[in-house]
Formats: sequence, C-alpha cells, structure tokens
Amino acid sequence: GTHEEGFRAALTSLVNNWGSEWGLMKKQEDRVSGDDIREGLTAIISIKLGEPQFEGQTKTKLGNTEAKGFVQRVVNDQLGAWLEQNPAEGRDIIRKAQAAAQARMAARKARDLARSRKGLLGGGGLPGKLSDCQSTNPAECEVFIVEGDSAGGSARQGRDPRIQAILPIRGKILNVEKARIDKVLGNQEVQSIISALGTGIQDEFDLDKLRYHKVVLMADADVDGHHINTLLLTLLFRFMKPLIEGGYVYMAQPPLYRLRWNKPHDHEFVYSDAERDALLRDGQAAGKKLPKENPVQRYKGLGEMNAKELWETTMDPEQRLMLQVTLDDAAHADEIFSILMGEDVEQRRSFIQRNAKDVRFLDI
Repeated sequence: GTHEEGFRAALTSLVNNWGSEWGLMKKQEDRVSGDDIREGLTAIISIKLGEPQFEGQTKTKLGNTEAKGFVQRVVNDQLGAWLEQNPAEGRDIIRKAQAAAQARMAARKARDLARSRKGLLGGGGLPGKLSDCQSTNPAECEVFIVEGDSAGGSARQGRDPRIQAILPIRGKILNVEKARIDKVLGNQEVQSIISALGTGIQDEFDLDKLRYHKVVLMADADVDGHHINTLLLTLLFRFMKPLIEGGYVYMAQPPLYRLRWNKPHDHEFVYSDAERDALLRDGQAAGKKLPKENPVQRYKGLGEMNAKELWETTMDPEQRLMLQVTLDDAAHADEIFSILMGEDVEQRRSFIQRNAKDVRFLDI
C-alpha cells in the first residue's frame, strides 16, 4: 500500500544521493534501482491511522495518500541520519546494491543472448575453427576439444574424419566459477564449445540436440593440461551438467613417454613414471636392448606428436586409453568445484593440504 510506497521511495532516493555524495556513483549508470537496493532486505513498517482506507477486493492494500508522505519523511530523516553517522556500513549497503545491479544486468544480457535466434544458443552456424566429421549420426560421432593450434593440427590430420571432429581451443579457457554469466557467454572459446555441441546451456539445454555422443577433452599430460581439463569440466558441470550425468564426457589419456627398443619399429607408449620403470625392468630382464640414442622419449605436449603418433596413442578407438567422467554425487561435486575454482582462497588451501598426501602426479 501507500506506506510501502513511501518507504521504497525514501530508501531509493537516500541510497542514490549518499552514493553520489560518497563518490560511489560518479556516472548515471552507477545509480541503482529500488529493486537492487531491496534485494535481501526485510523491513517492518508500523503505522497507526485514525481512518484507514483499504483498496482491492481483499481490502489488504492501504490507500491513504497521506501515509506515503508521512513514511517517506520519517525514513528520510531517520535513515539519513543513520547513514551520516555510519558511513562505512552505508558504503557496504551501496556496494551490495551495485553488485545486485551488475548481476541483474548480466542475467538480462544472458537471457537476451539465449533468446536471440542468431545467438550462440539459437542453433546458429558452427564455429569456424571446428573441423567437423562426415557422419551425422550423433551416436557414433566424437568431438575432441584440443588445447593448442599445433596439437589441433596434428589431431586434424591424424583423425578418422568420418566420425571424429576436432575443436582446437587457445590456452586456458575462462574460469566460469568466478565469472559473471555475461562474461562467460561473451568468451570466444566458450562460445565455440557451446556452438559445436549444439545443446544450449542451463535452462535452454536440450540433450536431444547433442551432435556428438563422445565429448573428449584432450590436453597435455602435465599439470597445465590437468588445469585446462579442470576448467573445461567446470564449464560443462555448471552449464551443461546432463552431459556429465549421462556419461558423454571423456578425458583422453596421452602418453608421457615412448620407449624404443633395438628391434626395428619396436616401441611402447607409457602413461606414468611407474609404468616406465616397470617396462624397462621387465624388458631388459627378457633380453631386450635399448638403443644408445634417445631410448626414452618424454613427450612435453600433444604438439610434439605427429599425426600418426597422436592417432596411435590417443585417438584410435582400438588402442586408445580414455577416462569416462561420471557423476555419482552431484552435491559433493558441486562443493568440490566451488572449493577448487571459486573465490575462497583459504578453503582451497585447506583442501590442498588435506589431500596433498594423495597426490600421485607432480610435474615440477
């Protein structure tokens, strides 16, 4: 009713006036709306009127016009005095309202983009750097999301073009756990991934539109590669969770080493230090000889492999090693992503300290 109108008008005016006074609203676009200011607010307004007038069929809305002016004056005087006496708390209130305004505008941009027929969620064209496969049967199609142009080039040359698509991405993608949704959807690499998969995101997600039933994350077998995979998994978990729930997401397991024996063309690909040591020990015990030059090759990255090696080790369905990403406990997974990729540094440090003893791979 009118008493609420008076409270809202006074609150909005006070916050914006003091924000300008304190230099927090230097531009017109820095000002905040009443909805932004009242987000999370609980207020109790108690007034007494001799002849209250109620509106509406249920008679629950106060209609006395004088109530608005009375409440507005009281709130202006009392809350204004409090803000003058408590500038630190007042600035916190204004910053919270500005954060709410930014989130509201970001959400609006995201909705506008989602509804646009030409937007990335509207089924537009495929990203230009996607090397698509020939088959249109999603059940047999795979897309490899590959970090780095050089690795993407080798993968493009070494793939089975009938069923395997290649989408190269440049470096580490945006950490979507920390970014506003407008920043996420404005990121070129994120746009490419969403467009290539074809499902849309979040409320617009449609699993029936998935173009590949194997989404394979392929990064280097080192800590940077693991970080890239974690960033990609965060994107998929936060925006396309049904892909993980349905078992459509895989992580390629490229080798760390290649062992060469004296026998021509006799080599083995190795995926860990322990496996390397065991194969060397067992091979030499069986009478195998190592060549003098470069018996153990350490792969520093996917870009070091030629197309044939990448096919043989990482992409050939008959020989490759892949890990399927599954989701047994969504709530626990949500917590882990928040800890590892979120803003709370102390929580992340505590998690690392608790789990340091379980680390089996450390690339220094």
